[in-house]
Amino acid sequence: MFDPEMTLNAAEDVCRILQQCKISAVVIGATALAAYNYARQTEGIDLGVNADLATLRSVLHALQNDGYTAELREPDDNDPLGGVIDVTGDFGLLQIVSYADRFPAVIEDAIANSSLTVRSGSPLKLTPIPQLIAMKLYAGGYKSKADIVELLRRNPEIDTAQLKTVCKRYRLRGLDELINEAF
Repeated sequence: MFDPEMTLNAAEDVCRILQQCKISAVVIGATALAAYNYARQTEGIDLGVNADLATLRSVLHALQNDGYTAELREPDDNDPLGGVIDVTGDFGLLQIVSYADRFPAVIEDAIANSSLTVRSGSPLKLTPIPQLIAMKLYAGGYKSKADIVELLRRNPEIDTAQLKTVCKRYRLRGLDELINEAF
């Protein structure tokens, strides 16, 4: 049975391990969506990082040495991600998703601009909305586009001009249509 508190505690511990490996992380995925008024079912927490494969392998060993069950899924040439570590246990699933060598600027900016955490005193930083939307736009696909529309609808105070500037900086296309659909 999914226990959100247990999952959150494990994610905070994994974040500590990442920090020991000199890697900064931000919360992405459904947990980040929920922080911005769009809750959808999830049984895990995703952490976005910029880490090359050698670093991901080091993180994998650090996690395993700390008692976690973890598996690294290395990318192929067509993968939009730079590798994913699945961390599993009684707490559910945590994913460490690397954007290195694929879309590192979005993680760098999310880390630099993050001002919110998942709870007081937590090391888990939340991805700011502009970078979260950029990640979803980069991912493409129907579900990601639907997530963007819902984020826009549920956060009408979003500065769409700033959002457009951020996505243009990342050379992402398709935002205008989603803004029109949302509003």
